[in-house]
Amino acid sequence: MAVFTALESEVRSYCRGWPVAFDTAVGSRMTDIDGHSYLDFFAGAGALNYGHNNPALKGALLDYLARDGVVHSLDMHTSAKAEFLKTFDELVLKPRGLNYKVQFPGPTGTNAVESALKLARKVTGKHAMINFTNAFHGMTLGSLSVTGNSMKRGGAGIPLVHATPMPYDNYFDGKVPDFLWFERVLEDAGSSLNEPAAVIVETVQGEGGINPARAEWLRGLADLCHRHEILLIVDDVQMGCGRTGPFFSFELAGIQPDIVCISKSISGYGLPMALTLIKPELDVWSPGEHNGTFRGHNPAFVTATAALRTYWADDQLERGTGAKGQRVESALRHLAGTLPGDLEVKGRGLARGLGFAQPAMAEQVASSAFERGLLLETAGPESEVAKIMPALTITDQELTEGLDIFADAVRSVVLGGATA
Repeated sequence: MAVFTALESEVRSYCRGWPVAFDTAVGSRMTDIDGHSYLDFFAGAGALNYGHNNPALKGALLDYLARDGVVHSLDMHTSAKAEFLKTFDELVLKPRGLNYKVQFPGPTGTNAVESALKLARKVTGKHAMINFTNAFHGMTLGSLSVTGNSMKRGGAGIPLVHATPMPYDNYFDGKVPDFLWFERVLEDAGSSLNEPAAVIVETVQGEGGINPARAEWLRGLADLCHRHEILLIVDDVQMGCGRTGPFFSFELAGIQPDIVCISKSISGYGLPMALTLIKPELDVWSPGEHNGTFRGHNPAFVTATAALRTYWADDQLERGTGAKGQRVESALRHLAGTLPGDLEVKGRGLARGLGFAQPAMAEQVASSAFERGLLLETAGPESEVAKIMPALTITDQELTEGLDIFADAVRSVVLGGATA
């Protein structure tokens, strides 16, 4: 570990909880340089929905590179980009009745969010944004301005302005009618709220604590935006690409956002790639008005196309994710029901979590799980949720194994037993 301590910045984080050097990874398992195997309930923070080194995607990538296919192309036309666009339209957009233009804003989720915020301001001529409590949208300044976490916001070093937070679904534990405050300040000329260009929302808050919004809340939000002529942006960076079951996490609510942000698992292989999906009438960009050196990463287009053709030509993956998600929920509810303390079962699909009234326990569970050969992270404003996010392609046997390890880790922490 000496080389990392000596040369790498103190900003590194995940490696502190998993102090080994990983060497190989296949499917839902990672192996360190000493040959120890770990079951992966982390999945690259949602960037590996189809597992590590998925053979269907790897084969397409190796074939493309072997024939000297273009790797870097900015926004030039390439065969790899054309195949991705045609496949995405055929297998994702058209079957869902969605009509979006596709923008390639850069390599990561925050690039998609930044472009969405800029475009909303350009379209409407307004500056203000509405975000939600406990939201996370990225680490660049525009994305941070609509992020809730105080530690991450503090890293900006300057005031983060032009965004007003509203309460997310169930923020008041069901004691306040949905959108009571939001509607009131929108309609009150004395509220001091700047007229917003857009609302940005996650349908399930991942980093914010695995907080799922109800379908009726999302429909109510979409209706509010329509009535007040506010654009609706859905950040599907972590929860898209099937994480909650359907390809888009907003499908369960039957809504059609004006702008959608996609990244993480869109390449399918862990390669950098992001999309900003825009209703055609909103595509008012001037050429080059938003760009980035790595917005044309063709190996990602290749693996993304392979992922779509392999997993989204039918509903088998979606149904499997739903069934596995129910298994995880049942296991978590059983576990919570057998232990003392206030344990909260959270999430949707294969984005699940167990919340602890004593936040430190979640970190202890993650540490205990690592000692037992399971990788998982924490989430929430106080890192109070132990987060379960395996690959969607995880086998039933691996899922059972991981849930058993997770349960042992939770019991060891809650009951004060041994940590190994």
